[in-house]
Amino acid sequence: MCLQGGDTLEESLDRVIFVFTLNRVCFFKVYPSPYMSDSGMKLNVLGEELQPCSLDPVTGFYRTGACQVGPEDVGCHAVCIMATDEFLKFSRESGNDLSTPMLDFGFPGLKAGDRWCLCASRWKEALDAGAAPMVVLESTSMAALEHVSRGVLEEYAVEDVSVD
Repeated sequence: MCLQGGDTLEESLDRVIFVFTLNRVCFFKVYPSPYMSDSGMKLNVLGEELQPCSLDPVTGFYRTGACQVGPEDVGCHAVCIMATDEFLKFSRESGNDLSTPMLDFGFPGLKAGDRWCLCASRWKEALDAGAAPMVVLESTSMAALEHVSRGVLEEYAVEDVSVD
């Protein structure tokens, strides 16, 4: 919907994205995410509050340290992994080099043992190739369940859930 001179809006604007264009304001209502509780809490695959994945290196689509998924994250960076050499090699050979530092973008490169928010489809691809890394369930967004079942994720669950 767009407003032009003289138009008024009589709706709550607490979750609205505004787009300003020449001589008018357009807005789009943002509906609650199905990956949040009624109170707005972000949920993990266990149905509990989403826990941080990694603060060193800082991960997540929004670089908050959490595998939080939102409308801008078309890649669905939902799976908190613990990187392995095997996975990093697979990812590099598949065209997504996560081990080489890109310092211009503040990315130090990953090494085995690092935790990282991975695209759910990339994790599934690694699974199909026999190179899936371990998963931190408490830090994996419920959004991952659109790509892979909870049971499969549980098979790759890592027990250590402390955040670095």
